[in-house]
Amino acid sequence: MATRINKYLSEVGYCSRRVADRLVKEGKVTINGEISKIGAKVDEDDQVEVKGQRIEKLSKQKNIYLAFNKPVGIVCTTDTRVEPNNVIDFIKYPKRIFPIGRLDKPSEGLIFLTNDGNIVNKILRARNNHEKEYIVSVNRLISREFIKRMSNGVEILDTITRNCFVEKLGPKKFKIILTQGLNRQIRRMCQSLGYRVLSLKRVRIMNIKLDVPIGKYREFTKKELLELNLLLENSSKTFD
Repeated sequence: MATRINKYLSEVGYCSRRVADRLVKEGKVTINGEISKIGAKVDEDDQVEVKGQRIEKLSKQKNIYLAFNKPVGIVCTTDTRVEPNNVIDFIKYPKRIFPIGRLDKPSEGLIFLTNDGNIVNKILRARNNHEKEYIVSVNRLISREFIKRMSNGVEILDTITRNCFVEKLGPKKFKIILTQGLNRQIRRMCQSLGYRVLSLKRVRIMNIKLDVPIGKYREFTKKELLELNLLLENSSKTFD
């Protein structure tokens, strides 16, 4: 049965469907020597290459799920040629994996890595309301007004952010739990209110908490994976 090229690349663990679409648009994917188009389908006997590298479908491939504590300065990309400080070169995992979502270069904390393309979109889609928790330090004393406005939504990127949970932890430190992932969202929210982020650490994604030292990773436990799959059971895989 023929499979769409973006689904094929995600199922073999090369990248997420979103990244696959980008690679196709950039003309970096070929099927039987011909440059692929968006929506092209692949049969079992077809030869698929990305950037000249042959992609094999591994029918008995074991799914890998890692929780990684990203240090400041490491970039969440699989393109090792573009960015020398990338997450793939940093952790040197023996099998091909890719990050689920992003955590910007100046930030640290929890990020997932996997070879399971099917789980990626379910976790990333904003409409699925999956929680991500952060600890943030800023350059000014935190006021009640700041907490209230952060909680009730801030205008950034031509939209109003969703209501979210915000708790003051110290004079210049707070916790925030988001269910959306706009580009550099927390930094932009703080900037809009006259604050500058000094440090930002993600400490939880859904049911999985950050519990490894900076620069280290671990596999999901069986219990975590079971709970995660239950949370994802009714999640949409389509883009917003």
